[in-house]
Amino acid sequence: MEQYQGKTIFNKIAIGKVFFYQKKETQVKRRHVEDAEAEIVRFNAAKETALAQLDQIYEKALKEVGADNAAVFEVHKMMMEDEDYLDSIYNMIRGELINAEYAVATTGDNFAEMFAQMDDAYMQARAADVRDISERLVAVLCGTGTDMHALGEPVILMADDLAPSETVQMDKSKILSFVTRHGSSNSHTAILARTMNIPAVIGIDIQEEWAGKTAIVDGYTGTVFIDPDETTLEQMSAKMRDDERKQQLLRELRGKETITRSGKKIHLYANIGGVSDVAQVLQNDGEGIGLFRSEFLYLESDTFPTEEEQLKAYKMVAQNMAGKKVVVRTLDIGADKQVDYFNLEKEDNPAMGYRAIRICLDRQEIFRTQLRALLRASAFGNISIMFPMIISVQEVLESKRILEEVKTELREQNIPYKDVEVGIMIETPAAVWISEELAKEVDFFSIGTNDLTQYTLAIDRQNPKLDNIYDSHHPAVLRSIRTVIENGHKGGAWVGICGELGADTSLTETFVEMGIDELSVSPSFILPVREAVRNLR
Repeated sequence: MEQYQGKTIFNKIAIGKVFFYQKKETQVKRRHVEDAEAEIVRFNAAKETALAQLDQIYEKALKEVGADNAAVFEVHKMMMEDEDYLDSIYNMIRGELINAEYAVATTGDNFAEMFAQMDDAYMQARAADVRDISERLVAVLCGTGTDMHALGEPVILMADDLAPSETVQMDKSKILSFVTRHGSSNSHTAILARTMNIPAVIGIDIQEEWAGKTAIVDGYTGTVFIDPDETTLEQMSAKMRDDERKQQLLRELRGKETITRSGKKIHLYANIGGVSDVAQVLQNDGEGIGLFRSEFLYLESDTFPTEEEQLKAYKMVAQNMAGKKVVVRTLDIGADKQVDYFNLEKEDNPAMGYRAIRICLDRQEIFRTQLRALLRASAFGNISIMFPMIISVQEVLESKRILEEVKTELREQNIPYKDVEVGIMIETPAAVWISEELAKEVDFFSIGTNDLTQYTLAIDRQNPKLDNIYDSHHPAVLRSIRTVIENGHKGGAWVGICGELGADTSLTETFVEMGIDELSVSPSFILPVREAVRNLR
């Protein structure tokens, strides 16, 4: 038995086989080849393997997400057999006597750049597709391709690191736990692990030879056991059974109010990243959805989601929540959530750069499409719209102006919608200190404590070296929260917390004392927070 110590993300136990996840990106080196025709035969064999993979993925997607969403894989197959694309690869191999991997990678880069420079938005979006097929071919040629769709039983997934765009596309029913070498406890992948109610540990020096071995992840202590002995296996199994008993006791709180003993009612909502998370909300008796991270619709897609695709997702969530509040945060792309087809330039400090509402107000065609979908979906439930990363009253006024223009368009087209609550995220010190003025323009505030802590303390929350000083309990953060609650109420806005701090039961009493109206947490934390509130006097 081997034992390793890392940093815990979520307190739970997982026991299962290790699956080593290798990113699609492969370091490709240029090599001279003597026999160009043999290299072309090798490439063609890889192409057939990649096409077979796409066939399997298409069939799975067809069953799970329907023909419209599966169609992208048919597009990928056509692009992989495109004559211009193939001719470029063949000519490079023959003309320069180079290895197939390098020819594919170079051709992929060249074609992606060509598409990205075109004026037509549809053709620009093809840049991401050509990168995808090229990465798939390179992975097959290098023997490093890892396909999550091929998984059988649920596994403990290990990787160097995981980006939000990778985790969001995984089959979550096949994942027992995340274990990574790098990453931060405040990253979006860590947030996803908490949403999925699975243990996660970071800072483990993972080894590829662990693949297929039995492992135990102790999310309470941050310990990972490889090839555990019988004694350890029995101890951890007992700990898992104890966990289940505690969960059973919490489940007895289903259907009960989130109210203190003195009668103070708190609205207890859930944070979700997609339609599939709604089941967890209902299972844990969430009273509504306080944060629907709509950017995950974009992270899951290879092109800009259409109005109809977005409508389908928002409508489904609204209908499934059956009249309960659903707060949808408009697109928050940028920083650590990067999407190829947005063609965002590399920034030295992306967390403080071109992101969220700044992109939406600059590229209004994207924003208007989302607002149309959200307003149309409002006819099927209780949807509220929330703008992220606000730093000025002017941004709010401009966002509301665009929203009103979209409403006018819908009325002229006789498309039904409801009047919706409009709110903003308070996640910058600027928003905190003008919150009294902002409250006059919106119906509600939702405090994003993850970014608020980051910006207040000037600490990059994605940097694991700073985890030890990233202190969300810092007096400056807590005073900011109190200020926002007081100013929001003065202006007639209700105030909630949707950051990870909302689930910190050591602060539940503090937030209630401050006058918080709503807490929105990962689904797995709903019942523990309800218990904490009900125990307050």
